[in-house]
Amino acid sequence: MEVILLADVEHVGLRGDVVSVARGYARNYLLPRRLAEEATAARVAELQKRDTVRARHEAKTAEQAQEIAETLSKTVLRFEVKAGPTGSLFGSVTPTDIADELWNSKKVRVDRRKIETDPIKRIGRYQVPIGLFEDVRVEVNTEVVPEGGELPSEEELAEMAAAERTEEEAAAPEPEAELEEILAEVDAAEAAEAEAAETEAGEAAGAEAEAAEAEPEWRADADAALAEE
Repeated sequence: MEVILLADVEHVGLRGDVVSVARGYARNYLLPRRLAEEATAARVAELQKRDTVRARHEAKTAEQAQEIAETLSKTVLRFEVKAGPTGSLFGSVTPTDIADELWNSKKVRVDRRKIETDPIKRIGRYQVPIGLFEDVRVEVNTEVVPEGGELPSEEELAEMAAAERTEEEAAAPEPEAELEEILAEVDAAEAAEAEAAETEAGEAAGAEAEAAEAEPEWRADADAALAEE
Protein backbone atom coordinates (compact mmCIF):
# COMPACT_ATOMS: atom_id res chain seq x y z
CA MET A 1 0.00 0.00 0.00
CA GLU A 2 1.34 3.46 -0.91
CA VAL A 3 1.08 6.29 1.64
CA ILE A 4 2.38 9.83 1.97
CA LEU A 5 4.26 10.38 5.22
CA LEU A 6 3.01 13.31 7.30
CA ALA A 7 5.97 13.09 9.65
CA ASP A 8 9.47 11.65 9.63
CA VAL A 9 9.22 7.96 10.53
CA GLU A 10 12.38 6.11 11.45
CA HIS A 11 13.36 3.34 9.00
CA VAL A 12 10.44 4.33 6.73
CA GLY A 13 11.07 7.81 5.32
CA LEU A 14 10.80 11.56 5.71
CA ARG A 15 7.75 13.77 5.75
CA GLY A 16 6.36 14.18 2.24
CA ASP A 17 7.85 10.93 0.95
CA VAL A 18 5.59 8.55 -0.95
CA VAL A 19 6.42 5.09 0.40
CA SER A 20 5.10 1.56 0.00
CA VAL A 21 4.30 -0.20 3.27
CA ALA A 22 2.37 -3.27 4.40
CA ARG A 23 -1.38 -2.61 4.47
CA GLY A 24 -1.65 -3.74 8.09
CA TYR A 25 1.17 -1.43 9.16
CA ALA A 26 -0.54 1.49 7.45
CA ARG A 27 -4.05 0.71 8.76
CA ASN A 28 -3.04 -0.16 12.31
CA TYR A 29 -0.17 2.23 12.96
CA LEU A 30 0.60 5.00 10.46
CA LEU A 31 -2.91 6.17 9.59
CA PRO A 32 -4.50 6.13 13.10
CA ARG A 33 -1.53 8.11 14.47
CA ARG A 34 -1.73 10.64 11.62
CA LEU A 35 1.81 9.77 10.58
CA ALA A 36 0.67 9.17 7.00
CA GLU A 37 -2.22 9.53 4.59
CA GLU A 38 -3.29 7.40 1.67
CA ALA A 39 -1.38 8.28 -1.51
CA THR A 40 -4.21 9.28 -3.81
CA ALA A 41 -3.38 10.35 -7.35
CA ALA A 42 -4.47 13.93 -6.59
CA ARG A 43 -2.25 14.25 -3.49
CA VAL A 44 0.78 12.73 -5.25
CA ALA A 45 0.34 15.18 -8.15
CA GLU A 46 0.10 18.05 -5.66
CA LEU A 47 3.36 17.02 -3.99
CA GLN A 48 5.13 16.65 -7.32
CA LYS A 49 4.02 20.15 -8.32
CA ARG A 50 5.31 21.56 -5.04
CA ASP A 51 8.67 19.82 -5.44
CA THR A 52 8.99 21.15 -8.99
CA VAL A 53 8.47 24.72 -7.77
CA ARG A 54 10.98 24.31 -4.95
CA ALA A 55 13.56 22.67 -7.23
CA ARG A 56 13.88 25.95 -9.14
CA HIS A 57 15.40 27.44 -5.99
CA GLU A 58 17.94 24.65 -5.45
CA ALA A 59 21.63 25.25 -6.24
CA LYS A 60 22.45 23.98 -9.72
CA THR A 61 26.10 25.09 -9.82
CA ALA A 62 28.94 25.62 -7.35
CA GLU A 63 28.59 29.38 -7.80
CA GLN A 64 24.90 29.30 -6.88
CA ALA A 65 25.71 27.08 -3.91
CA GLN A 66 28.30 29.58 -2.68
CA GLU A 67 25.76 32.40 -2.89
CA ILE A 68 23.23 30.34 -0.94
CA ALA A 69 25.92 29.42 1.60
CA GLU A 70 26.68 33.10 2.19
CA THR A 71 23.00 33.78 2.83
CA LEU A 72 22.54 30.83 5.15
CA SER A 73 25.71 31.55 7.11
CA LYS A 74 24.03 34.80 8.28
CA THR A 75 20.70 33.10 8.95
CA VAL A 76 19.40 32.10 12.37
CA LEU A 77 16.55 29.60 12.32
CA ARG A 78 14.24 29.70 15.31
CA PHE A 79 11.88 26.93 16.40
CA GLU A 80 9.45 27.44 19.28
CA VAL A 81 8.52 24.05 20.69
CA LYS A 82 6.86 22.51 23.70
CA ALA A 83 9.47 21.46 26.24
CA GLY A 84 9.64 20.07 29.76
CA PRO A 85 11.22 21.79 32.78
CA THR A 86 14.63 20.19 32.08
CA GLY A 87 14.66 21.24 28.43
CA SER A 88 13.59 17.99 26.76
CA LEU A 89 11.22 18.48 23.84
CA PHE A 90 7.80 16.89 23.53
CA GLY A 91 8.79 15.65 20.09
CA SER A 92 11.81 16.79 18.08
CA VAL A 93 13.06 19.19 15.42
CA THR A 94 13.90 17.04 12.39
CA PRO A 95 15.88 17.64 9.19
CA THR A 96 12.53 17.95 7.41
CA ASP A 97 11.48 20.74 9.81
CA ILE A 98 14.74 22.56 9.08
CA ALA A 99 14.35 22.17 5.32
CA ASP A 100 10.76 23.47 5.49
CA GLU A 101 11.79 26.47 7.59
CA LEU A 102 14.58 27.34 5.15
CA TRP A 103 12.02 27.30 2.36
CA ASN A 104 9.40 29.28 4.27
CA SER A 105 11.78 31.94 5.57
CA LYS A 106 14.42 32.18 2.80
CA LYS A 107 12.85 30.44 -0.20
CA VAL A 108 15.98 28.26 -0.31
CA ARG A 109 15.49 24.62 -1.21
CA VAL A 110 17.90 22.06 0.28
CA ASP A 111 17.83 18.28 0.16
CA ARG A 112 16.55 17.09 3.53
CA ARG A 113 18.90 14.13 3.35
CA LYS A 114 21.88 16.49 3.20
CA ILE A 115 20.98 18.18 6.47
CA GLU A 116 23.57 16.48 8.64
CA THR A 117 21.93 16.30 12.03
CA ASP A 118 19.95 13.83 14.08
CA PRO A 119 16.54 14.96 15.31
CA ILE A 120 17.07 17.68 17.93
CA LYS A 121 15.42 16.69 21.22
CA ARG A 122 16.49 19.47 23.60
CA ILE A 123 16.19 23.23 23.63
CA GLY A 124 19.45 24.98 22.85
CA ARG A 125 21.65 26.61 20.25
CA TYR A 126 22.88 24.44 17.41
CA GLN A 127 25.00 24.75 14.29
CA VAL A 128 23.45 22.48 11.70
CA PRO A 129 25.72 21.39 8.81
CA ILE A 130 24.06 21.29 5.37
CA GLY A 131 25.47 20.05 2.08
CA LEU A 132 24.47 22.41 -0.74
CA PHE A 133 26.57 21.14 -3.63
CA GLU A 134 29.74 19.14 -4.27
CA ASP A 135 32.21 20.34 -1.61
CA VAL A 136 29.96 23.29 -0.68
CA ARG A 137 28.67 23.10 2.88
CA VAL A 138 27.37 25.61 5.37
CA GLU A 139 26.51 25.57 9.05
CA VAL A 140 23.19 27.20 9.88
CA ASN A 141 22.70 28.67 13.34
CA THR A 142 19.56 27.15 14.80
CA GLU A 143 17.80 28.02 18.04
CA VAL A 144 15.30 25.65 19.62
CA VAL A 145 13.31 27.72 22.10
CA PRO A 146 10.69 26.71 24.67
CA GLU A 147 7.22 27.70 23.52
CA GLY A 148 6.24 31.11 24.89
CA GLY A 149 9.63 31.64 26.50
CA GLU A 150 13.20 32.63 25.84
CA LEU A 151 16.28 30.50 25.41
CA PRO A 152 18.27 30.20 28.66
CA SER A 153 21.99 30.92 28.84
CA GLU A 154 24.50 28.19 28.02
CA GLU A 155 25.22 27.79 31.74
CA GLU A 156 21.53 27.32 32.52
CA LEU A 157 21.15 24.85 29.64
CA ALA A 158 24.04 22.80 31.03
CA GLU A 159 22.43 22.80 34.48
CA MET A 160 19.10 21.66 33.01
CA ALA A 161 20.80 18.83 31.10
CA ALA A 162 22.62 17.77 34.29
CA ALA A 163 19.34 17.80 36.24
CA GLU A 164 17.73 15.58 33.62
CA ARG A 165 20.62 13.10 33.76
CA THR A 166 20.27 13.00 37.56
CA GLU A 167 16.55 12.25 37.25
CA GLU A 168 17.20 9.50 34.70
CA GLU A 169 19.88 7.92 36.89
CA ALA A 170 17.58 8.03 39.92
CA ALA A 171 14.77 6.40 37.97
CA ALA A 172 17.01 3.73 36.45
CA PRO A 173 17.31 0.41 38.35
CA GLU A 174 20.55 -0.24 40.20
CA PRO A 175 22.94 -2.18 37.90
CA GLU A 176 23.67 -4.82 40.55
CA ALA A 177 19.99 -5.35 41.34
CA GLU A 178 19.19 -5.53 37.63
CA LEU A 179 22.01 -8.04 37.09
CA GLU A 180 20.82 -10.16 40.02
CA GLU A 181 17.29 -10.14 38.61
CA ILE A 182 18.55 -11.26 35.20
CA LEU A 183 20.69 -14.01 36.74
CA ALA A 184 17.73 -15.19 38.83
CA GLU A 185 15.59 -15.41 35.70
CA VAL A 186 18.34 -17.37 33.92
CA ASP A 187 18.70 -19.75 36.87
CA ALA A 188 14.94 -20.28 37.01
CA ALA A 189 14.81 -20.98 33.28
CA GLU A 190 17.72 -23.44 33.51
CA ALA A 191 16.12 -25.19 36.51
CA ALA A 192 12.84 -25.52 34.62
CA GLU A 193 14.65 -26.95 31.60
CA ALA A 194 16.56 -29.40 33.78
CA GLU A 195 13.36 -30.50 35.52
CA ALA A 196 11.61 -30.97 32.19
CA ALA A 197 14.55 -33.00 30.85
CA GLU A 198 14.60 -35.14 34.00
CA THR A 199 10.86 -35.76 33.74
CA GLU A 200 11.18 -36.68 30.07
CA ALA A 201 14.08 -39.03 30.82
CA GLY A 202 12.09 -40.70 33.62
CA GLU A 203 9.09 -41.18 31.36
CA ALA A 204 11.30 -42.67 28.65
CA ALA A 205 12.93 -45.04 31.14
CA GLY A 206 9.52 -46.14 32.43
CA ALA A 207 8.32 -46.84 28.91
CA GLU A 208 11.41 -48.92 28.18
CA ALA A 209 10.93 -50.89 31.39
CA GLU A 210 7.30 -51.65 30.54
CA ALA A 211 8.32 -52.74 27.07
CA ALA A 212 11.01 -54.98 28.52
CA GLU A 213 8.52 -56.61 30.92
CA ALA A 214 6.01 -57.19 28.15
CA GLU A 215 8.54 -58.71 25.75
CA PRO A 216 8.92 -62.18 27.47
CA GLU A 217 5.13 -62.70 27.45
CA TRP A 218 4.93 -61.64 23.81
CA ARG A 219 7.87 -63.86 22.88
CA ALA A 220 6.37 -66.86 24.75
CA ASP A 221 3.09 -66.45 22.89
CA ALA A 222 4.96 -66.26 19.59
CA ASP A 223 7.02 -69.37 20.38
CA ALA A 224 3.86 -71.30 21.33
CA ALA A 225 2.17 -70.33 18.09
CA LEU A 226 5.17 -71.50 16.06
CA ALA A 227 5.26 -74.80 17.95
CA GLU A 228 1.58 -75.46 17.16
CA GLU A 229 2.30 -74.92 13.48
